[in-house]
Amino acid sequence: MAKSDTVYKNILVIEDNHAILDVITLILQSEAYKVTGLNKSVDMMPHIDQFKPDLIILDIMLPDGDGRELLSELRSNETTELIPVLMISARYTAQNVEHGDFKPNGFLAKPFDIDDLLDRIEGILAGKTY
Repeated sequence: MAKSDTVYKNILVIEDNHAILDVITLILQSEAYKVTGLNKSVDMMPHIDQFKPDLIILDIMLPDGDGRELLSELRSNETTELIPVLMISARYTAQNVEHGDFKPNGFLAKPFDIDDLLDRIEGILAGKTY
C-alpha cells in the first residue's frame, strides 16, 4: 500500500494525568494515528459521536468516574459497543480490572513501555484481545 493510501486510525485517549496524556498523544501522533484526548469522562459520549474513534484508551481512575463503569456504558450502547477499548491503570491489574459483564480488549499497567503500548494498539486494531 502506498503511503498516500494509508488510512489514519482515530484514537481517543481518556486519561486525567496531563503528562501521561501528552506523552501518549505525542507517541501515537508520531506513529501517524489521529489522536484526541480527554482528561475526564463527562464529555466522553458526545466526543465519541463527533470523533468516531477506532480505538479508545481508557484510564480506570478518573476524577469524575470509574473507567470500568465507562466501559459498561460503551458496551451497552449500540453505537459504541464495538469500539475496541484498551484500559490502562496504575492501581489495577489485568486480574482485577474485570468488573461486571464487560471486558476491555486489552489492559496495560502503568507505567508501561512505549513499545508494549504500540504493540497492544496494533494488535487490538487487528482484532486481537489481550
